[in-house]
Amino acid sequence: MFTGIVEEVGRIARIEPVSDDAMRLVITADRVLEGTAPGDSVAVNGVCLTVTDFPATGFSADVMPETLRRSSLGRLAPGSPVNLERAATPDTRLGGHIVQGHIDGMGSIRSRRPDGDFDEVVIGVPAALSRYIAEKGSITIDGVSLTVVGVGADDDGHWFSVALIPTTLQHTTLGELQPGDPVNLEVDVIAKYVERILSADTR
Repeated sequence: MFTGIVEEVGRIARIEPVSDDAMRLVITADRVLEGTAPGDSVAVNGVCLTVTDFPATGFSADVMPETLRRSSLGRLAPGSPVNLERAATPDTRLGGHIVQGHIDGMGSIRSRRPDGDFDEVVIGVPAALSRYIAEKGSITIDGVSLTVVGVGADDDGHWFSVALIPTTLQHTTLGELQPGDPVNLEVDVIAKYVERILSADTR
């Protein structure tokens, strides 16, 4: 489990093919290496990955085909910045919300507009995920826990908006995203369980 509070921004050092449809990421990092051992989980742009090794100044993790299909990790290149967070422990402060690191789908940046010290960002979302996104609810974007400002739909499809505070702009990759860029989305897990309970056949 994670909280969606990014600990540091790492960078992709290199990408190694493992098979025709899987790869290994080697990521430079500092803070998230503290207390981390092989087999531990680290969220990389919101995707829960298992640490396999510790090459110089970083760690490596394998990415399986299902993860490549559902997330934007396959679009990374050497030098790409990535949001990093270690898995939560029993004494972790839950500053964001409950995040599993299981990406539900990808969205794309539709627009961003400066508003004083903040940026208002509108993100296009697949219709299948839109029902889980509620105004003032929580969502994870590339591993960052954020509060939904607004939701809606128009001729271009479904969308939601968020406001990025200065800390988020400065200490995560979200400050660099531009219209058209893909983002990993994880909706609130509670919404998915509620839907499942309400729709379950109890006969």
